[in-house]
Amino acid sequence: MTRIPRRVSGTLAMAAVSVLALAACGQSAANGPDDSSGARNPGTLVFAAVPAEESTGLEDAYQPVMDMLKRETGKQIRFQKATDYAAIIEGQRNGKVDIAAYGPFSYVLARTSGVKATPVGAEIDEKGGKPGYRSYGITKSGSKIRGLADFKAKKICFVDPNSTSGYLYPKAGLIKAGVDPENDVNPVMAGGHDASALAVANGQCQAGFAFDSMVDKQLIAKGQLKKGQLDTVWKSELIAGSPLAISDDHDPKLKNTIAKSVQDKANVDYLMANGFCAKGCAVGFEKSWGYAKVDDSSYNGVRKVCQITKDKQCTEG
Repeated sequence: MTRIPRRVSGTLAMAAVSVLALAACGQSAANGPDDSSGARNPGTLVFAAVPAEESTGLEDAYQPVMDMLKRETGKQIRFQKATDYAAIIEGQRNGKVDIAAYGPFSYVLARTSGVKATPVGAEIDEKGGKPGYRSYGITKSGSKIRGLADFKAKKICFVDPNSTSGYLYPKAGLIKAGVDPENDVNPVMAGGHDASALAVANGQCQAGFAFDSMVDKQLIAKGQLKKGQLDTVWKSELIAGSPLAISDDHDPKLKNTIAKSVQDKANVDYLMANGFCAKGCAVGFEKSWGYAKVDDSSYNGVRKVCQITKDKQCTEG
């Protein structure tokens, strides 16, 4: 994913401020009617996401999926572009976000910090594909840096402290390579996967990290990067894909409808065949084919990396 490139800025310490933006944008998801069991069954579902790069079309990227969910659930779907993952985490914890598009790390962080939500699908690039992606360690073509061990004493671009493939997995990779990510490198937080890759290409950082598709496809397709301009000197293990997570306090029938709809119908084939998008349809701003079923255990690899890094971000909240 997802991949998803996720553009995040700030930590959970900023969440109290960030979540105000979610609270201010119309009726709270928490204010919807409850059923007789006490489960929430609001008339409007809030769908929140964070852009992976400088993007003004985030809502448009999710619109076909939201239109499909509107038809399947009979609910209004209101999109909320969040400033960072901290805002989404707080929003879902406080009942102001119903469906959250997380990165793998931010999902684990949400669960660690008390958010009660279940992942129902993770992005995949093609039909039948596995929901996962990799972090790349990158250098400008021709650099003498040939592996993570050579990152020592260099100016290194990361994405953001809450980024799975732009920070957490790279940090674990550096530790395994004998490089102390706290003291042996000069870190720069670029703010986005696109910004990190371009900073390396432009020589602003001597090396850096970004997710695979951003380097191999997206920036090249946009004409912002040329093939061969960057060298990939490290690849992480497969990272579970970016999930959509549903708040657990909703009516079970509603949760099941959303889960099945995401897994079976939030894909290019279905959306095009049923008129939700035109030719060239793609799912999400990662331009994926659709979603594959995942559960909480799918993200144990992220938890393992947290154990290796002992990063404070893994336990904040």
